[in-house]
Amino acid sequence: MKPLPIALLLALAAAAPAALAASGSMEVVRPWSRPAAAGTNGVGYMVVVNHGHAADALEKVESPIAARVEMHASSMAGGIMTMRRMDRIPIPAGGRVTFGPGAYHLMLVGLTRTLKAGDEAPVTLRFASGAKVAARLAVTAGLGPPGADGAAP
Repeated sequence: MKPLPIALLLALAAAAPAALAASGSMEVVRPWSRPAAAGTNGVGYMVVVNHGHAADALEKVESPIAARVEMHASSMAGGIMTMRRMDRIPIPAGGRVTFGPGAYHLMLVGLTRTLKAGDEAPVTLRFASGAKVAARLAVTAGLGPPGADGAAP
């Protein structure tokens, strides 16, 4: 058996903690929002990715710029759009859940400051597993996430 070169051993040792840290972790991808005036409600969209081997659930979202943050699900029935508050949103193992217009979304209720294009709205997502993920919703001028509508990422 040939000994492994030191450089290869060091590379393997450095990669192992990173792979372990990603196991079971939650990630927020493409978080964004739309402009909203202080005192009104804002909205939050994103994709929540579960890199783990066990299902998890989003149970709470907080933001220092809102009196409270609610999770909602929108649906269309009989030509009427309805919105229902959710206490938890399941995130499947190895899967993802999209928060977007006409689907799941966050409502930032009672904004303490105006959100204008180019701003960021901080949020913290808390999961049933105990995982906590901080994200910043990029406020865009258009109808999509940063880069999709010409807004700066």
